[in-house]
Amino acid sequence: MNRQAQAAVLFLIGAAVLHAGFTDLYLRYVKEGLRPLLLAAGVVLIVTALATVRYERRRPQQDDGGDGHTHREPRIAWLLVLPLFALILVAPPALGSYSATHTGTALTKPFAYPALPTTDPLPLSLVDYAGRAAYDHGRSLGDRRLEVTGFLALDRDGTPYLVRMALNCCAADAQPVKIGLTGDIPPVLQPDTWLQVTGTYTAKRTKDPVNDGIIPFLDVAEAKPVPAPRDPYDESWNQ
Repeated sequence: MNRQAQAAVLFLIGAAVLHAGFTDLYLRYVKEGLRPLLLAAGVVLIVTALATVRYERRRPQQDDGGDGHTHREPRIAWLLVLPLFALILVAPPALGSYSATHTGTALTKPFAYPALPTTDPLPLSLVDYAGRAAYDHGRSLGDRRLEVTGFLALDRDGTPYLVRMALNCCAADAQPVKIGLTGDIPPVLQPDTWLQVTGTYTAKRTKDPVNDGIIPFLDVAEAKPVPAPRDPYDESWNQ
């Protein structure tokens, strides 16, 4: 692989990064707030590739060794193309129930409990509900009807959890936040199904079998399947 071929690969990688950044594909890898940096990285890669091609065309054509023989880079360098094909051809699925049941809950105590709007039912992020239920003991929730969305995971003993994977930076550091479901639970539960659950606060809680973290429950009045959201990860836990 000569330098012009390396530049071509660099250009294609930059184009693939820009494609991911201009579509929702990047959300499978990094949090939404990193989109500008991802786009900037793609531009830098493309500019570097074009500058390399221009330099190669303008410099005197001579071998790098100075001995009259052409020296080629190892063919194994072409393996650099494999991640490019993986990025273009394979969109990795969002982390789901398997990761959730094998990783302890990442729920942490919120810094504050902002006042909630008077909407009925009240749409609430799963992380927000879990924090208020676990550490505020539901005082800010009262007996209000709440609407929470997440995907299903089943514990080893069959306990149903509603889960969102929370991000710090990227999918590699994603950790689950879980709430247990009690009350009018659907008779057939399929892991990784996305549900919109309407219910009320309950004082019931348990410990995560993986890390002994607190898992609060939600008393379900209604549950219906919904499509997976555009961004399957929840970033509200560290904002």
